[in-house]
Amino acid sequence: MAQPIQPFSMAALKAAQTAGKPILVDAYASWCPTCRKQAPTIDAMAKDPAFDKLLILRLDYDNQTAEKQALGIVQQSTLIVFRGNKETGREIGLVEPDQIRTLAKSALP
Repeated sequence: MAQPIQPFSMAALKAAQTAGKPILVDAYASWCPTCRKQAPTIDAMAKDPAFDKLLILRLDYDNQTAEKQALGIVQQSTLIVFRGNKETGREIGLVEPDQIRTLAKSALP
């Protein structure tokens, strides 16, 4: 069963990393046109059985400053992919659906 996109928290990230789960962190800002272009692909992945193991955490770029710094996020529309504790990819401003899906797949076992 696919998982809904969840709000980002360090606790959720750490728990998923400890469990060895594949994770996509989406640094999202509502005013960002690139983020709005990424959203339909990420929303579709949340419903796609191919990504049912992927935990998608949406970080609020404007309000989660400490979390942003902890992850080294310097720009909205940053996508970071982890397999457990290992970062498997990081891209800024990726809007092509196939590229976003390929990036996310790097976290899947």
